[in-house]
Amino acid sequence: MRTTYISLLVISCCLLALPNTYANQAEQLQRLIKSGVAPVPLESYTWANLDANGLHFSPVYIGPQDGLMEKDRISALPGQPKDVDFAQYGGYVTIDPKKGRSLFYYFVESQNSSTKPLVLWLNGGPGCSSLGYGAMEEVGPFRVNSDGETLGRNNYAWSNVANVLFLESPAGVGFSYTNITEDKFESGDTRTAEDSYTFLINWLERFPQYKNRDFFITGESYAGHYVPQLASLILNRNKSTNQTVINLRGIAIGNAYVDNLINTEAIYEFIWSHALISDETYDKIRSNCNFSAPNSECNNAMNEADTGNIDDYNIYAPTCHSYNSMKTLSKAFGDFDPCSNNYVESYLNDPAVQKALHAISKTKWQFCSLLNWIDRPETVLPIIKQLTSTGLSVWLYSGDTDAVVPVTSTRHAIQKLGLPVSNSWRPWYSNYEVGGYVVEYKGLVMATVRGAGHMVPSYQPERALTMISSFLQGKLPPAA
Repeated sequence: MRTTYISLLVISCCLLALPNTYANQAEQLQRLIKSGVAPVPLESYTWANLDANGLHFSPVYIGPQDGLMEKDRISALPGQPKDVDFAQYGGYVTIDPKKGRSLFYYFVESQNSSTKPLVLWLNGGPGCSSLGYGAMEEVGPFRVNSDGETLGRNNYAWSNVANVLFLESPAGVGFSYTNITEDKFESGDTRTAEDSYTFLINWLERFPQYKNRDFFITGESYAGHYVPQLASLILNRNKSTNQTVINLRGIAIGNAYVDNLINTEAIYEFIWSHALISDETYDKIRSNCNFSAPNSECNNAMNEADTGNIDDYNIYAPTCHSYNSMKTLSKAFGDFDPCSNNYVESYLNDPAVQKALHAISKTKWQFCSLLNWIDRPETVLPIIKQLTSTGLSVWLYSGDTDAVVPVTSTRHAIQKLGLPVSNSWRPWYSNYEVGGYVVEYKGLVMATVRGAGHMVPSYQPERALTMISSFLQGKLPPAA
């Protein structure tokens, strides 16, 4: 974690510039925080108040969907294993026909799909791909092999326990697109939530067998904004009788970015507590930084917090030094190859793969797109607090080796909610090993995943599957 990388309060002159330069999720989040764009007051979001009465929403756009489900069916992905025994779909849902705005999705049905819930997965950034990260590196049925051409089976895919829908959002991310250039200047939390909702309403028309299915929203990182905002919007829109009711049952967010100031301070607490910076440097930061405004003493203190060339997503993981150099080392470090981004990028830019996915590639596919982000609240904790009183299952889970949105951030954010504890902190188990720790509050569960980084299912796929299975079943992870 380089000094310039974690000095979150340094203000740069411009926002996420439009050139489609590569960035990963962590870099994308840091650029937003350092952009100088003032967060929007939460009360300005008209759908954020679940207690509001008499809200009447105009019906969203619904396009013709007849026959599109079968048209979107993927016969096979290039290089996939021979034993594939589930259905998969890929394609576009039109959000705004006048502007030509369409969002790309990839959908994996579980075996015995009619008995399983529907789970939406959202990656953060903002501006990063749920196909590249979520589907290909985390919870999807496949992992891209080091040749960048073939796929291996992910035995711990979440499609073992649910039908999983991956959405590339907002427009301009991954294969999702808009025909209006100005759209790329108007990305933000508001439109992302509204477009995701419009996507769901249309997608449920295309896949009507899922209309009454239990529905859960999951994601990670800046999806700490996406997920609770979309959940709040759904609950408000469900009050309207002129729109499809979505059977939302719960949300689960990994290493969730939910509060700007809390996260900034928590990063330094985390890297100090894991012996990545000195006591003297940490003391200077605590003495000189209030994290609500930059000052020279604080910046000087933060400039000393150089942790070297480590993986900020997982401080104990090996890094990728060259395209194929980590094959042997990655096997020694569990199931995740630190060079996976290279393999996935190569695979998703293969014209045969794009054709099989029914994707339109107008430019080179990339993990993250640099969009002009115009609105975000400073915190989404008030939305989460409201959601905890609705009967939804609300989980915040955290890989405990992430230095980007660390477990200390999640713990401090939950403390700020002021929820009483209903089940005390305890270890939970997966395959006879401690998978992490869990505590249940009134209306909210916090779970850690031991040995996992920012992308929890990448680093600890078996433990992540155990945890999400418990979440979907409405119970805490196993105590033994």
